[in-house]
Amino acid sequence: MELNEVAEVPEEEALPERETMEFDVVIVGGGPAGLSAAIRLKQLAEKAGKEISVVVLEKGSEIGAHILSGVVIDPIGLNALIPDWKEQGAPLEQQVTKDVFLRLTETKSSGFPHHLLPPAMRNDGFYIGSLGALVKWLGEQAEALGVEIYPGFPAAEVLYDDDGKVIGVATGDLGVGRDGKPKDDFVRGMALLGKYTLIAEGARGSLAKQLIGKFKLDANSDVQKYGIGLKELWQVKPEHHKPGLVQHTLGWPLDDKTGGGSFMYHYGDNLVAVGFVVHLNYQNPYLSPFHEFQRFKTHPAIAPIFEGGKRIGYGARAIVEGGWQSIPKLTFPGGALLGCSAGFVNVPRVKGSHNAVLSGIAAAEAAFAAVDAGRAGDELTAYETAVRTGPIAKDLKPIRNVKPLLSRYGTMLGSFLAGIDMWLNKLVPALSPTLSHGKPDFATLKLAKDCKPIAYPKPDGKLTFDILSSLPLSGTNHEEDQPVHLKLADPSIPIGKNLPLYAEPAQRYCPAAVYEVVTSVEGEARFQINAQNCIHCKTCDIKDPAQNINWETPEGGGGPTYAGM
Repeated sequence: MELNEVAEVPEEEALPERETMEFDVVIVGGGPAGLSAAIRLKQLAEKAGKEISVVVLEKGSEIGAHILSGVVIDPIGLNALIPDWKEQGAPLEQQVTKDVFLRLTETKSSGFPHHLLPPAMRNDGFYIGSLGALVKWLGEQAEALGVEIYPGFPAAEVLYDDDGKVIGVATGDLGVGRDGKPKDDFVRGMALLGKYTLIAEGARGSLAKQLIGKFKLDANSDVQKYGIGLKELWQVKPEHHKPGLVQHTLGWPLDDKTGGGSFMYHYGDNLVAVGFVVHLNYQNPYLSPFHEFQRFKTHPAIAPIFEGGKRIGYGARAIVEGGWQSIPKLTFPGGALLGCSAGFVNVPRVKGSHNAVLSGIAAAEAAFAAVDAGRAGDELTAYETAVRTGPIAKDLKPIRNVKPLLSRYGTMLGSFLAGIDMWLNKLVPALSPTLSHGKPDFATLKLAKDCKPIAYPKPDGKLTFDILSSLPLSGTNHEEDQPVHLKLADPSIPIGKNLPLYAEPAQRYCPAAVYEVVTSVEGEARFQINAQNCIHCKTCDIKDPAQNINWETPEGGGGPTYAGM
């Protein structure tokens, strides 16, 4: 698209009034946090012999469509939510049988003794599977309890009353053209009003971002940190499949100053989930997380697993990495932040879904007690207390210094110090202070003139691939004639500032080739946004050095449709 093609959205008063639906609790996001909250609300109502109306809005075309994770699941959350989940048919069958942690150099690998790993980094007794499949199953459990679930309806706007309390959300309008004007099939978004609104959008959610800013929820917390996680799903030859194997690596192809690593999980019908995480506080603007992932697969310890196999899935998403010290205030008048919207990922464990489920349970219990007491629109302080003192705190506080140590001292020394710190927190937690993260991720890039460009190998189409051939495996689709959902605050910045200073890093950090710098035959550069490619990872919203890109919800159902991810 040409930047000057974007027109102003029509004035609000020119549009028809929204239809309104009222509920006791409105939940934004059909992931593990949102669905767990919905299920627990209905469980509590059933136990008390009362009624409570609950709705879940999901921007994906179906429940699970936008879910992407490794995933090795600590069942602590599921055990608390649905104790008989195995008997109920939850799609988690493969338990971890072997847990391997490797350090890679360019040509060699060395293992770390399992018994020396801090307990937080062990996966004994956990389950490997598809988080998308598990979330789909949770959606079925929620609907069976009477939860109303509306996939394909992104919550695009927070609604407030005259006192500034959150009273619900509005879904995005349908049938708006690229020029911002209503088309013949225009349908106004609906207002869904609730006594409480629970925000469970995932990492860097657009509404959570607004609420954190409006209510200054991060005023007393450290800066939030992020990574980008890329994943492929492979069906490998039977002789290469090792059911129950969990393998993580640090080191090559990243240099010591660039944080990140890989995961590889064997499960199912000769399935291997392989992924690569790059911490978004990296410094070299020429780095491409996608191409680092492709290069990783060529390592002699990795490549043989995929020989003769078939890649059947691809995707990427942002990962919240700030941990305990970066958790914002969780409540605001009329609602709360849940799951990755609040930042409950445990970085060294490479896990967050267990805490997402636990946060959903805690938020539901606080919301049900409030509704049952006849309250509405106040702050669910019991939820904040439950998180700060309960199992989520027990999980996140002991590992709070891992990310800062990696950032300060690099991968090798930082990992060594982080291991010591985790053992200290296990044995004598009072001795370990809480370290700060320092700069936000958008402020960590060095100038292009001070960095060396990275020459990535050409993909072979068998083990390594390019972005455009990968995108079809994500099932990504957007209605072409709709407003671009990636908004530039200042259209001049990409070419006028980011290009000369940082070689416009959006061309490389985006894992979906959304951003391009196109040069005309006359030598004039322009910034092109291929919004139809967007897989909703939110990396651009996080890493753009000028904080010039704002990710907004596209038309309902747009984006990836992940299968088995």
